[in-house]
Amino acid sequence: MKSFLLLILSVLVFSCKQAPKDEKEPIENNVEEKIVAKTYPENIRNVFEAHGGLAVWKKQRTLIYTITKPKNPETHTTDLRSRKDRIDTERFSMGFDGRQPWLLDENENYKGNVEFYHNLMFYFYAMPFVLADDGVVYDETEDLVFDGVNYPGIRISYQTGVGTSPKDEYFVHYDTETNQMAWLGYTVTYRSGEKSDNVRWIRYDDWASVNGLLLPKSITWHNYEGRDIKDARNTVDFENISISEIPRSDDFYAKPGQAVFWENVKEE
Repeated sequence: MKSFLLLILSVLVFSCKQAPKDEKEPIENNVEEKIVAKTYPENIRNVFEAHGGLAVWKKQRTLIYTITKPKNPETHTTDLRSRKDRIDTERFSMGFDGRQPWLLDENENYKGNVEFYHNLMFYFYAMPFVLADDGVVYDETEDLVFDGVNYPGIRISYQTGVGTSPKDEYFVHYDTETNQMAWLGYTVTYRSGEKSDNVRWIRYDDWASVNGLLLPKSITWHNYEGRDIKDARNTVDFENISISEIPRSDDFYAKPGQAVFWENVKEE
């Protein structure tokens, strides 16, 4: 009887120790299964693959890069699953804790809109992979022509209620030889809430290979008249680029003690 009880106890202890492992296994295997389950048009799927593939992207947790500005460089850190983020500079910091944006700016150096800016550059930087997010709608669009070269494209819109600007539209145009992203057209509806026909254009032609993914080293805004692309207007450079499967702690993205939530700043 004593031996039987010891056997039962050993089985229970072993089962308890194994439970956490059983719970984690589906999470590890779900990344590729979810990608397979969600179907993408062939053209955008080829673009994803040309930049390293969604399977590699979906495994990552932390993206970091520095925007080089002469007077106040910005280091951007984003959790790629929760989309919590943080921007640190010598003059101020801001972030998003998963619920609300916050600002740490004791000397009132920052003059912009934190709610609009805290993740603005992330969406430009993380192209084309952010176009695999839930709620995205893919459609055809006419080719973009620049310097006599045709760049086929994909029109991106969003289902109602997705994000803070669901009426925004994007136009991704790619190189036919490499399938790499070459141009991004986008509209801005954040402040008005109304659809816009004013499509702005960014050139993507400067890439860095980071942990198996092709990510921008710089992006360049161009002057334009409709879909007629003119000369380069300004370039944003990125340095100290890293992407990792290791997440930062929630405390890293949380509002620091002396910071204020953006809603409170707007009320002042």
